[in-house]
Amino acid sequence: MAHISDDANMKEAFLKNIDIHTHTATKLFRVSIEDVTSDMRRKAKTVNFGIIYGISAFGLSERLNIPRKEAMKLIDDYFLMFPDIKKYMTTTIEFAKQNGYVETLLKRRRYTADINSTNSIVRGFAERIAINAPIQGSAADMIKIAMINIFNFLNKEKLKSKLIMQVHDELIFDTHKSEIEIVKLNIERLMSNALKLHVPIVVDIGQGKNWLDAH
Repeated sequence: MAHISDDANMKEAFLKNIDIHTHTATKLFRVSIEDVTSDMRRKAKTVNFGIIYGISAFGLSERLNIPRKEAMKLIDDYFLMFPDIKKYMTTTIEFAKQNGYVETLLKRRRYTADINSTNSIVRGFAERIAINAPIQGSAADMIKIAMINIFNFLNKEKLKSKLIMQVHDELIFDTHKSEIEIVKLNIERLMSNALKLHVPIVVDIGQGKNWLDAH
């Protein structure tokens, strides 16, 4: 979202390596980072992800168990603090209405046949798809490119380690003990540079005898 919307306030958090949900909480609740409580961060996280999926005041009020008026204020304040996100949502919906599709960063299309429906429920669902697809789809583009580059690296270096599974934005490797450090170093490099974005991509790496231990 930070890259696609090019919102300066959201990019600031990533450029300064600040937790995005904590950063959002400081904006929504007008407090310093030190004063952000776990409840504030939880609410900010719900708003961050909810906005991507086009959440309504009713939906947000249900998730946070707060009055609808308070939920509406959170959404309004969010768009005041991240104005280019609102602009992205508006222009993306308009593009979809005119063209019948939206695109990821690599130009893969998601068609939105119902974007001009006279049925408000059907149209609203298509609008949420239009907003979300470029973000989720671009993330999918990124992980696929990373997987290809890592696969090619492992083969080129004739390593014993193997990429064995993808889970959303996570990659699982079966790594030979003698190769742990070189694999970790290059996984981080190849994943963080899969696509060039306006914000840095941070890659967390864990290791263990099994998937649970690696977390």
